[in-house]
Amino acid sequence: MTDRTIAVHDDGEGDEPVCNSSANPTFAGIVQTRLSRRGALLGGLTAALGAMFVQPGGAPARAATPSETMLGFAAVPVSETDTIVVPPGYTARVITAWGEPITGTMPAFSLANTGAEQGMQIGQHHDGMHFFPIEGRSPYEGSSTDGLLVMNHEYIEPRFLHASMRGGRFSASAVRIVDGKRDSDEVLKELNAHGVAVVRIARQADGTWAIQRDPRNRRITGLTPMEIGGPVRGTPFVRTKYSPDGTRTRGTLNNCAHGVTPWNTYLTCEENWAGYFRNGTVVDQKPDLPREHARYGVRTERSRYAWELAASGADEFVRFDATKRGSDPTQDYRNEPNAFGWVVEIDPFDPNSVPVKRTHLGRFAHEGVVFGPVTEGKPVVAYAGDDAINEYIYKFVSAKPYHAATANGSLLDEGTLYVAKFNDDGSGEWLALAPGQNGLTPENGFGSLAEILVNTRAAADRAGATKMDRPEWGAVDPRDGRVYFTLTNNSRREETQVNAANPRARNLFGHIIRWRENGDDHAATRFTWDLFVIAGPEDSSRDLAGRPLTADSIFACPDGLWFDAAGRLWIQTDIGESAMNRGPLAPFGNNAMLAADPVSGEIRRFLTGPMGQEITGVVTTPDRRTMFINVQHPGATTSAEDFEAGKLTSHWPNGEGYPRSATVVITKDDGGVIGT
Repeated sequence: MTDRTIAVHDDGEGDEPVCNSSANPTFAGIVQTRLSRRGALLGGLTAALGAMFVQPGGAPARAATPSETMLGFAAVPVSETDTIVVPPGYTARVITAWGEPITGTMPAFSLANTGAEQGMQIGQHHDGMHFFPIEGRSPYEGSSTDGLLVMNHEYIEPRFLHASMRGGRFSASAVRIVDGKRDSDEVLKELNAHGVAVVRIARQADGTWAIQRDPRNRRITGLTPMEIGGPVRGTPFVRTKYSPDGTRTRGTLNNCAHGVTPWNTYLTCEENWAGYFRNGTVVDQKPDLPREHARYGVRTERSRYAWELAASGADEFVRFDATKRGSDPTQDYRNEPNAFGWVVEIDPFDPNSVPVKRTHLGRFAHEGVVFGPVTEGKPVVAYAGDDAINEYIYKFVSAKPYHAATANGSLLDEGTLYVAKFNDDGSGEWLALAPGQNGLTPENGFGSLAEILVNTRAAADRAGATKMDRPEWGAVDPRDGRVYFTLTNNSRREETQVNAANPRARNLFGHIIRWRENGDDHAATRFTWDLFVIAGPEDSSRDLAGRPLTADSIFACPDGLWFDAAGRLWIQTDIGESAMNRGPLAPFGNNAMLAADPVSGEIRRFLTGPMGQEITGVVTTPDRRTMFINVQHPGATTSAEDFEAGKLTSHWPNGEGYPRSATVVITKDDGGVIGT
């Protein structure tokens, strides 16, 4: 018997190889041109950036003076401790840790839990989430003491998931293979640790929060049956052995950020899904991948977790091998990857509802989705970023108008998907990804709307969109409607590729861009943009007013982004395990969450997390007196050698044993509004 591990290939930023070989302009190049027009050279970037932090055209911001103190807390310092640090006057408590039982037979947490038991427990590696008041009236109104917490579980770390991996030399990205096969129950456990958890929580008399037994508690996993909706439904692109008519698929994977619809459902977004599949099709001794695989990074060797090697050979595992087996696509899984890379709609209040993949929102590495302001009788508008190096920002505008009394997910099945082009004069335009527009013709390989959507990235390449530095979370200011997006980093950007919207070569630290739609109409096809903040250390960063960040506000690699109802902007960081506390990223300590005033540009650090983690997801109760954030993958920086020796970089949240991703409940000791 041969017992060995395989390391999962880590492509660094975005966890995906660079797949965009188009000649489209880069955002950094546009910024460089814009700076050059102002008489600035790249070498003098920090001196010139002040000119970038003004509303294009000199237009003043519409936001009124806030009615409450925006940053009324003392900044916490950079930290390298294995704990959650919040400002004086605040308390942080843990809830919904990985493995907590929520449904079924309610199995208690143990490293020895089976795959089936994991399907009844909170999943691993918490990410985007939302608190739905228990009344279910709207996304932001109702109870502040009782509700459904819905959260994503992005990926898994096998060495912390399986009891069988204790005492071995395992890296964070390794799985156990014996005689060329994987243990089938371990594969089942990994699939069930992915996806989404719906769990009722309530505040207790002592002020703490606790999980409640409720028929609405639910796990949606990598195995849950789902409908395919929108223009791709029923087309040849998604016909498989499981669904010969192309209307269904199984599961959702790599669920990163999320969205909340105006009709009070939850959207979970599939991000780095491509690596979960392999396609070993070979023609003339060379890999033969269709563009809907190759343009997204589907692998030609083993998949990320080698699920296709499950010893049982069960159909639900074999499907991760998309190799062509014959002439009939319904007799193999060549199209299985095409059923992933979508936004999935879930009704958290109906445990019997079937999740739907809304294909008109495009297929790519979705970080999240954020809606523009909704107006009765006007289209619904949603924005999304493709979190990979040199990929794009998108916008969907519904064909039908929004009516509160009848609105549902079908609004997301008809409309127009656009991709953003940023110009170096501070203007921008939305390029339609629709048949016959912007070069999307049969002659150019786009014979139908379904073909455009399955190949969203290739369509955006053809349309001439601007390559961005890993666009991640978006947020819309509730006061003036401006849209903000984090651009996390791009260390592979060359000096010849910089532009006005991506202003730095080898962009280690990232930045936040924002724009205003023409006429404040979110369905418009033109916009104006500027930069909200250039992240980094004090000597190479700038805030909205052109000032360097300080010890209280420095940060790197912005990721999570969210506006509270008062217009306070919350910023979360993801430096990345491989770079954390090393080299130029060392000054930033553990990943953190900051708050910003979008009017003054002031930024202040609100929270720091434990060792080796990423702060993900943020939401408050409607009264804004309770905040929920997630801590993902604590201890991920543990080396293979230290893991073998039992020396973990984190024991959070229990202070001993293996680290566990968990949700953190933050309250103000005086019962006040968070942030004031």
